[in-house]
Amino acid sequence: MATRIKLRPLRSEDCTDMARLANDYEVWRNLRDLPFPYTEADARDFIDSQLYHADLEQNYVRAIIYRREFVGMIGLHRQPSIYRFSAEIGYWLGRPYWGKGIASAAVAQMTTYGFKSMKLKRIYAGVFGSNVASQRVLEKCSYTKEGIARSHIFKDGDFYDEHRFAVVR
Repeated sequence: MATRIKLRPLRSEDCTDMARLANDYEVWRNLRDLPFPYTEADARDFIDSQLYHADLEQNYVRAIIYRREFVGMIGLHRQPSIYRFSAEIGYWLGRPYWGKGIASAAVAQMTTYGFKSMKLKRIYAGVFGSNVASQRVLEKCSYTKEGIARSHIFKDGDFYDEHRFAVVR
């Protein structure tokens, strides 16, 4: 049975849960540059940027809700110019929610949205080589590994390989 989740717009009241869940080294180490420690002020700034300044045609960011709780975020980021029918998908979950099928359900929903509503042709993701769980999420959602960019990521004072996955409509 698939995990039941809901994707909804961010709300200002999400900042407490977002800060609590993102202020975890194990979450932070697999994400692009976020402040660490991650505070409620950081969460509030991000939410405000999405509520009041986001280009909704280029960025579609949603809260992941599981059992009525904010558990993480997911977004599609349309690429510019000749890449305009492609988008990068990014997502994260708080550690208490790992291993429950939530990420797979969120990626599946967002992928469907991207193809149907945004009229995308291709959705891709770059994943840290060490983040095997996230690679499995993408594979479960019919994404194919396209390759590995060696030492492509610099995070926390070290270089990491990036595994690139994509799905094409």
